[in-house]
Amino acid sequence: MYPVLKRFFDFIVALIVALILSPVLIPIIILLRFSGEGEVLYGQDRVGYRLSKFKIWKFATMLKNSPNMGSKDVTLRNDPRVTFWGKYLRITKLNELPQIFNVLTGDMSLVGPRPLMPVSFAYYSPEVQEKVYNSVPGITGIGSLIFRDEEHLVSTQTEFQSPHDFYKQRIYPYKGQLEMWYQKNKGLKVDFLILCLTAISLFFKQNRLVYQVFSDLPPNPFNPSVNAN
Repeated sequence: MYPVLKRFFDFIVALIVALILSPVLIPIIILLRFSGEGEVLYGQDRVGYRLSKFKIWKFATMLKNSPNMGSKDVTLRNDPRVTFWGKYLRITKLNELPQIFNVLTGDMSLVGPRPLMPVSFAYYSPEVQEKVYNSVPGITGIGSLIFRDEEHLVSTQTEFQSPHDFYKQRIYPYKGQLEMWYQKNKGLKVDFLILCLTAISLFFKQNRLVYQVFSDLPPNPFNPSVNAN
């Protein structure tokens, strides 16, 4: 029953959001079309439900050839590949709005494990790879909440010379724990709470509240002070 109700809720909410936000979407489309390189949408292959592949859609915020430049698939804070307007779209998360249409087509849900590029998916352990996409991937999720400011974390770390090593050895092991927690606890109540916390996170970047609401989350190795007692 949960998957059916969730899909119904996803479709109705995504449709309403698309209609309500159309006054925002249209100006962004015009702005991107006539600035920078003129690119409006950026499609990227991601791993989805039951390990199927699909194309995720975002507003274009980086130079066309960015995957072959600089840090390649890793985006850092103040990354020179990000366009002028792209910087503001990324900070406000408005670049994620086109994923509403991924939800309407059923490739994504409002809440679920974040869909990864195949190269990033390979950083997960075999156990996590096997189970993480037993749920339809989401626009937001427990991993997205905890790593709300991931670019800052990667840009300021000093433990590894390569950001890819930091992802592989530090970020993805913990992300895997978080996604396994979601697989164990997923339900309408958890999804609703994640949506509410996501709305709050748009104004407050601190994730302490997430650990207070979900007191049984795996302890945060990056900021132990937020862990619930």
